[in-house]
Amino acid sequence: MMESPSTLRYQTLLRWLKHQRIEQGLTVRELGVLIEKPFQFVSKVETGKRKLGIYEYMQYCKALGVDYREGLKLLE
Repeated sequence: MMESPSTLRYQTLLRWLKHQRIEQGLTVRELGVLIEKPFQFVSKVETGKRKLGIYEYMQYCKALGVDYREGLKLLE
């Protein structure tokens, strides 16, 4: 069964977020502290086992110092 285009775009967004975290030199534990979530949350998001809500996405971007609009462009 093929993945839907929306799933593929969402996976691209998750890869972008993970790349941004790594570029910042942050571990999943450190990012978890910044967004006030357990490190398991970050790990599950990055592996696609948990979906991000819009507020959580905004927290992620703020903690990483990236423009949320840049990531949203990946969903178009």
